[in-house]
Amino acid sequence: MTENTLHLETSPYLLQHADNPVHWKAWKPETFAEARKRNLPILLSVGYAACHWCHVMAHESFETPDIAEIMNVSFINIKVDREERPDIDGIYQHALMLLGKQVGWPLTMFLTPDGDPFWGGTYFPPTSRHGLPAFPDLLKAITDFYATKQDQVTDAVNQLKGAMTELTDTSSGTLISMALIDDAATRLAREIDPINGGIGSAPKFPNPSIMELLWRAYKRNGNSTCKEAVLLTLTKMSAGGIYDHLGGGYARYSTDERWLAPHFEKMLYDNAQLLDLLLGAWQETQDPIFAARITETADWILREMVTADGGIASTIDADSEGIEGKFYIWSKTEIDQLLGTDADLFNAAYDVTENGNWENVTILNRNHPAGPFTTDQEHTLTKCRKILF
Repeated sequence: MTENTLHLETSPYLLQHADNPVHWKAWKPETFAEARKRNLPILLSVGYAACHWCHVMAHESFETPDIAEIMNVSFINIKVDREERPDIDGIYQHALMLLGKQVGWPLTMFLTPDGDPFWGGTYFPPTSRHGLPAFPDLLKAITDFYATKQDQVTDAVNQLKGAMTELTDTSSGTLISMALIDDAATRLAREIDPINGGIGSAPKFPNPSIMELLWRAYKRNGNSTCKEAVLLTLTKMSAGGIYDHLGGGYARYSTDERWLAPHFEKMLYDNAQLLDLLLGAWQETQDPIFAARITETADWILREMVTADGGIASTIDADSEGIEGKFYIWSKTEIDQLLGTDADLFNAAYDVTENGNWENVTILNRNHPAGPFTTDQEHTLTKCRKILF
């Protein structure tokens, strides 16, 4: 079985890796049987087709023969599509969290031949940078650790097993009271960025489930702090670059605290939850920005995410033509050429400048001091968006 067998799979993500020099295997009983037979640790890599950093690590490491050779000699390498097997992803993301690491994708976990995790991380570069070890050095260190310190491997496995057992304990306990839920909502609302909305600093995620908790607390007991936290967050996101002002839909997260520069992939599960929140916000306020975002985001899902067989795709890739966000970024020259005499109005409304607002290009947004614009000007801006899209 010393070859890459992903060409036998149907997952688009796994097929993306079928030509890697890494001897990738799918998550199957025979893969674990091979690991036990050869007494090799397992390198588990979990990702998905629209994940930008999954593509980066694949290009930097999994397509590099020297790194692939280390992986092939020292590990049984398993590749998993989180959208095909969310159960596997969930188990090992929890394990990584219990190791005190930041979770995310690509998920890189090291397992015993029986599938028990003992160490892990997410993205690792081919050379050390930003406090991350070089992936080849890490592979050699894990190989040595597994070969010479089995007692420590066993200890790590047992500690994780114990912690995960407690985490997944389904035995009945005390029901959570509504008072406790409301108290949690109030505490979370105090963590909201008072200027930009959202929780924390960069990177900043929409966190629709948290916003839903706050909104329900407001609807249940009139908690105005929770209400204002949600409305501020939705307003700032809807004006920011995290929102696709031409095609509709919200990106997965913002790389800055102002919601300007997104990680450009769009996730169905985020947008589905945000639609529900936006509807509640519009019913409460009648603010036209919420009505517009509801219509535009629903149109995007129906236009771009519905598949030929009637399903709905779960993600849309961050990369276009091998460049992150290329489809969504603009130069002033492009805008001027396409919009002609209406370009000045559009540029003022959407923060388009010669120098750009992100890495010398422009991410369209309305989260900046401009306007207000007249009804006729807004109609012109609508016409401009249609031209650019």
